[in-house]
Amino acid sequence: MSGIFGLGLRTAHYRDFLADEAPAVDWLEILSDNYLVPGGKPLVMLDNIRARYPMAMHGVAMSLGSVAGPDAQYLRDIAALARRVQPLWVSDHLCWTGVHGRQLHDLMPLPYTDEALAVVVQNVKRVQDALGQRILVENVSSYLEFSASTMSEAQFLHHLCEEADCELLLDLNNVHVSAVNHGFDAAEFLRGIPRGRVRQIHLAGHTDHGDHLIDTHDHPVADPVWALYRQALARFGPVHTMIERDDHIPPLPELLAELDIARRMVAA
Repeated sequence: MSGIFGLGLRTAHYRDFLADEAPAVDWLEILSDNYLVPGGKPLVMLDNIRARYPMAMHGVAMSLGSVAGPDAQYLRDIAALARRVQPLWVSDHLCWTGVHGRQLHDLMPLPYTDEALAVVVQNVKRVQDALGQRILVENVSSYLEFSASTMSEAQFLHHLCEEADCELLLDLNNVHVSAVNHGFDAAEFLRGIPRGRVRQIHLAGHTDHGDHLIDTHDHPVADPVWALYRQALARFGPVHTMIERDDHIPPLPELLAELDIARRMVAA
């Protein structure tokens, strides 16, 4: 199947995507926060590559789980970038990233409670109103659980989709990492995710420390994540899928070879 297979755009591969012979990728995902600048090389490269490939925007700083909500200027900047890129969709994470205007530069987990759900629903609606479109919310990997939680992560995501009318970016590596760290069944997690809301899937690697996993995005996709992808295809069908690598970034052909694994799974 064609049309659904993408990669994260990284600076190491700018030249590849501007070469005369275009790599066999259907679309690219940009890290929105890298292009919230008034000008310069990042935007020049973005415009040149955007002329060749459809793009999705993926951010890390909306802080959808924060009581204070997304920063107003940040939302205006994201909206301006969206007008420039005309993205397939815009996504960010189910997390909070700071308090009192202080950015922690990390994706902090939430308690899965009715109170937290109300905050996230309000924030997602605010973002969607600002952008004039639905957004995708991504599940994060986590290393602790809150005793206050009254529902599972999958249940929280289900309620969020219904109440905020948003969609999901399902990161299968994050599902696997959290399942191992917290001892829940990853397959059961997938069964709790509403079929019609999954718009995109992330596939990535992690670091195994024996008694816990760390979501590092610096390794190839692990076998258990590929197995989870096969289960996701059975439940959700052929969803837009990409390989996400953020460190130890290899030459582009290595990532294309990983993407071919996803292609073969979908074809099968």
